[in-house]
Amino acid sequence: MKKIQETLNKIQPLDVELMKKAQARLDRLTKPQGSLGKLEEFAKKIVGITGQERPSLEKKIIFTLAGDHGVVREGVSAYPQEVTSQMVYNFLRGGAAINVLARHVGARVIVVDMGVAVDLKPQPGLIIRKIGYGTRNIAEGPAMTREEAVKAIETGIELMEEWGNGDMVGIGDMGIGNTTPSSAIIACITGVEVKAVTGRGTGITETQLAHKIRVIEKALEINDPNPEDPIDVLAKVGGYEIGGLAGIVLAAAARRIPVVLDGLISTAAALIAYQLAPVVGPYLFASHKSVEIGHAITLDKMGLSPILDLSLRLGEGTGATLAMSLLEAGVKIYNEMATFEEAGVSSK
Repeated sequence: MKKIQETLNKIQPLDVELMKKAQARLDRLTKPQGSLGKLEEFAKKIVGITGQERPSLEKKIIFTLAGDHGVVREGVSAYPQEVTSQMVYNFLRGGAAINVLARHVGARVIVVDMGVAVDLKPQPGLIIRKIGYGTRNIAEGPAMTREEAVKAIETGIELMEEWGNGDMVGIGDMGIGNTTPSSAIIACITGVEVKAVTGRGTGITETQLAHKIRVIEKALEINDPNPEDPIDVLAKVGGYEIGGLAGIVLAAAARRIPVVLDGLISTAAALIAYQLAPVVGPYLFASHKSVEIGHAITLDKMGLSPILDLSLRLGEGTGATLAMSLLEAGVKIYNEMATFEEAGVSSK
């Protein structure tokens, strides 16, 4: 826990004084005050996060973490487990949705094996930080040991320290079955009943959804995670990639770097980080409103509002990349637009 605690100790509140200065500049730009709406809000918040009077979001990084889940054996997913490793190779070839959208917005994708069930072939672009060969079946017992949960979070912190040399970080996931542990985490921490936070994931039937809900209810019953102890929740019903993403959130906040969340899984990971240190909340941006029903409840818990609503439910970091372009647009408006005085335009 030493590395986690050291990281938590570094996280500071946003710079309120700089945000006031940012608002004053926004109000002097050649437009009616507040007329660019959320773009102005984004810019002011980025100033407060970074502690920079004129921040830049040019360097964008997406962390896509992969891990498998023993609960797949319960039939909770429409796809077989081997799709996780197959998709990792697709990421590395640049053929997945996340690669296309990252190229579109000028982001770098960093692919990490946190717990894929097979040994992946080492190759350029793949970072291997495997905690285990998939988690254990949460319908039968804990997903991992507490030590593994701590290691997963600390590995995420290390990934951010080693590879997170950007102005803005997005987090995404790959792992067949991972909406099941994510829904379990959300139900446990928020106290909302399982059926209200559990969706269809990769596209299961109504019958399969009812079964998935029962599996999650069973997992929570037999593991009895403590909602006041997020590491206990992660260990008992979580995933290796979820822990790694939580670590990235903490380390980014400690370095005053904004974090853009994707869908259900990355938001469940952020919830783990938020429970460890609520001060991370203002460092987060919710990229979109996922089709997964538990997503909105999780965002509400952290006081976040989604930027986009595009009926997305893919993961990988796809929604985060799209929102990154809007966040950067807000900062460019703030930095590059002329004030009334500079443009020689009469103000009201």
